[in-house]
Amino acid sequence: MLNGHGERIAKPRVVRIGGREIIAEGLHLNFWADLSHRCMTASWPSFIAGAALVFLIFNAIFACFYWIGDQPIANVPGGAYIDYFYFSIETLSTAGYGDMHPQTHYGHFIATIELFTGIFSMSLMTGLIFARFSRPSARLLFANSPVVTNHEGAPTLMIRFANERQNVIGNATARLWMFKNVITAEGQPFRRFFEVPLLRNESPALALSWTLHHVVDENSPLYGMSPDDLEASDVSLMVVVSGYDVVAAQTVHARKAYEHPDFRFGQRYVDVLSFSDDGRIRIDYGRFHDTFEG
Repeated sequence: MLNGHGERIAKPRVVRIGGREIIAEGLHLNFWADLSHRCMTASWPSFIAGAALVFLIFNAIFACFYWIGDQPIANVPGGAYIDYFYFSIETLSTAGYGDMHPQTHYGHFIATIELFTGIFSMSLMTGLIFARFSRPSARLLFANSPVVTNHEGAPTLMIRFANERQNVIGNATARLWMFKNVITAEGQPFRRFFEVPLLRNESPALALSWTLHHVVDENSPLYGMSPDDLEASDVSLMVVVSGYDVVAAQTVHARKAYEHPDFRFGQRYVDVLSFSDDGRIRIDYGRFHDTFEG
């Protein structure tokens, strides 16, 4: 795409950051420059489909090289392209069934290049698959809405989340950030963020659920803001949780973004923890997002 001065400009891209869609313009991105990141962030169906497509393309190219040679492969009836394609799959995957094999110097040369390509690509694919499977994830369930109601005699913002794996996340820490639009002293609009202090931002062992509390007092960035004020300033929240997963022996991270329509004023969370008749703790995830007026 060219602008009015004949200069090449990048096509706008729509990306998601947190819960927002961002239109990125004027950035020249080379597809091959960050291929590893694309492979790591693609969905599993896209990743598998892309790997299969590359595999087929490689085999189609090498099959063409075999096909244009002078009978480079033995036991290929009629020299059909599809047979060379099958032989390429055997070579690239290092399967080597043995019924077809190179019989000329040209055939050995192409097969050598393909074997090297197969070993290199298989090693690369193994590393990518391992990296995707071994990537740590916290599997935290966040409530759909933050609530603002009185707690311990003071208006308090509360956000609840739970550990879906029911394992222990040790030394868990949580931080809460607020984003809002402000006008600078020069009259320019500016998106500013504030760290929202929490009553308790650390937990020695996160196994079931944890509710974050922020007192909305004179020192709070949310002090005096009504639902209309939240909308006017386009207020949003970001919760960031990290901790040490004792099962995976890795540090895990999770985050959740909330927009101003998600706030529930005068509401509190339904209690999901109770005790069974034999004294065991019961947690009801089916009511985890429910709130009531109070």
